[in-house]
Amino acid sequence: MNEREQYIGQRLREIRKWRRLSLTAVAELSGISIGHLSKIERGQRPISKRSTLEMLAQVLRVSPEELTGTPYAPVDPLSSEAHAALAAVETALDAHDLGVDPGVALRPWQELRAAVRDLYEGKWAEADFAAQGAILPELLAELHAAYVRDPEHRPAVLAGLIYAYRSVAGVAKFLGARALPPLAALRAQICAEELDSPEWMGFAAFIRGFAGSLSQPHQYSQAVRAAERVQDALNGSNAIQVAGALHLNAALISAAQENPDQARDHLAEAIALARRLPAARDNFGYLHFGPEHVGVWQVSLGVELGEGAKVAEYVRVPPEIFPGKARQAAFYADLGRGLIAERKTMQRGIQALAQAERIAPQLIRNNPFVREAVTNLLMTTRRDAGGRELRGLAYRMGVAPTV
Repeated sequence: MNEREQYIGQRLREIRKWRRLSLTAVAELSGISIGHLSKIERGQRPISKRSTLEMLAQVLRVSPEELTGTPYAPVDPLSSEAHAALAAVETALDAHDLGVDPGVALRPWQELRAAVRDLYEGKWAEADFAAQGAILPELLAELHAAYVRDPEHRPAVLAGLIYAYRSVAGVAKFLGARALPPLAALRAQICAEELDSPEWMGFAAFIRGFAGSLSQPHQYSQAVRAAERVQDALNGSNAIQVAGALHLNAALISAAQENPDQARDHLAEAIALARRLPAARDNFGYLHFGPEHVGVWQVSLGVELGEGAKVAEYVRVPPEIFPGKARQAAFYADLGRGLIAERKTMQRGIQALAQAERIAPQLIRNNPFVREAVTNLLMTTRRDAGGRELRGLAYRMGVAPTV
């Protein structure tokens, strides 16, 4: 496969011709100008917004993954390990039902609880998909066994299962296994219903939003309904954090639907909730929701709303204050995508993308929007414009044959 065959534009053109649709027809149906669409197909302009990708996929009657080409072929041993683990994770996801003892050996509760904590505070926070994939099958089996055999710790076991299913959804989503994240989210919802508390039900709804949906309007209404239910029963900082995270999710969906006013309304709700939080609080669901967190989400929203380099103005705290490489890398990736939109800040944007990849390579190398941005930069800038940093990043992502 040559370099051009890896571009989203190439896939777009191939599917459009397979559907026997003219460039004009797709442009009119998607609301994109013919010139803009032609440049996307030729790889001269990247698809930098979720709304554009999803609208084109809808017009062509395919999933967005058909255009992005996910899952991507692994380009290093660690990525190969992560992809190889997906089969065992998928089997474990299908094999266990709540209340059915899988009959496996069970560690003492303290050890099992420590394993869940290590999954989230270690491997999830570090965006280490290979490590998560390696331990999730056994951990899911043990947690289901503990639910049946250890009624004393059943609420904590259910919480552990919700965290494990969120991890499954994340690994599958970022590695491009499209069918698994919604299934993992539904499993998490079953556990949350057993816990029967507003914050856990809200957290399960947040996982469903994170997992994605073929219907953005449904995904949006689900996030809003869940936020309203949690806010109707606000009973402490945990519920506030969940409600705020749901509003941020609704804001991002609104931005992807090209509804900036609605997005900003939800952002305002999240900001108001963040201000209500006490300084001393648990980090419920590892959501890291708070005033600083809202600022980071503003960068993501700004990129989706096409604000370009202006997103740098939302950076009020250094991203290093957030624990875990995943959150830091996602921030730098969004910041970089915003900065490269303008020539005067392009080099800073490339540096931000490279920083994101250094922090969490498995996460960034599998991000379709980062890959599209890097591919476009390679094609549209002078050979020396991005320097070795850009060419090295492209090589490690598998979108360029040489450095």
